[in-house]
Formats: sequence, structure tokens, C-alpha cells
Amino acid sequence: MVRVSNFKKKYNEEIIPALLTEFGYSSKMQVPRLEKIVINQGLGKATSDKKIIETALTELTMITGQKAVPTKSKRDISNFKLRKGVSVGVKVTLRREMMYDFLERLICASLPRIRDFKGVTAKFDKRGNYTMGITEQIIFPEIEVDKISHILGMDITFVTTANTDEEGYALLREFGIPFKNLKK
Repeated sequence: MVRVSNFKKKYNEEIIPALLTEFGYSSKMQVPRLEKIVINQGLGKATSDKKIIETALTELTMITGQKAVPTKSKRDISNFKLRKGVSVGVKVTLRREMMYDFLERLICASLPRIRDFKGVTAKFDKRGNYTMGITEQIIFPEIEVDKISHILGMDITFVTTANTDEEGYALLREFGIPFKNLKK
């Protein structure tokens, strides 16, 4: 039996009908959907300390449940003491069930752990995609606070099939992402 994520079930049973009526689509195939979630950590300190990449790889793998890959620099930049091909960050691209599982853990477990949390800003990229920044990786329950060596931030990008920012906003709002300025 194939396991279906709670958020995928929520998308099929609640979000599609809600967006069909809100935007007046003629078919449920027109309703925007979440394509992938990309988690990226840029590690500028990694040029001087190589162990940061290794710890970031293991932590991001624990957080997402999928193996993280290092990102390499594309060119030499002497001002930053950077050589071409040196690891400067880590990233993970989540799709399908892993994506929905991560989204559920992010909304239900991680974001509520942020101290004095008032919601995330609603800034989209004019194509319906949304990127949010997290300043500390310790908000994720998978990370043991006693074992971390550095506080690292990350960018989480939600790539949708929405054509406009309003459609992307409505999709992510229905999933339960706590935006500061809800436009309902």
C-alpha cells in the first residue's frame, strides 16, 4: 500500500476545491500546485573551515530526510579568497511525498518553535514562487542543540505552478503557511 502524506491529501480534498471557487478555474488541472521545495544554505565561512560543509551536509540531511549535496563556486574571486570548484554551500531539492512531509513538519513543528514568531513576510518573485529565510537551524526538532557547532541559516524556496503571485499566495495560504499580512 502506498502511503499518502497528510498535506497531499489536504491538497486534493480541500485546497483544490477552495482554489477552484476562489479563482473560477474551469478545470482542476488549472489549479496551481507545489512542484518542489529547495532548501539552500550558503556557507561563506566554509572557505576557511572545511568542517562546516560536512556538518551542514549531515544536519540538512537529518532535517529533510534526503541526502544533501554540496554546491561549488563557479569562478575564482580573490577578494573572498575563493577558488573555482570549492564547496561554498549545501542544498536539497524535495519533490512528491518527501516535499509534502517536509512542508508538514515545517508548518506544524518547526515554525511554532521560533521565539516571538509573528508570521513570515509575503514576498513573491512575480511568478508565484516564494522564498523564506530561516536564521537558525535549531528550530527543527531533528537537530540536537547540544551537538551543533555553528548556528547556520537557510533559504527555503517553494516552487509552484502558479502564474501570478496571488495564485501562489493563495496556494501557500491554504497549506497553512503563517503569513504576516493575510489577505483573505
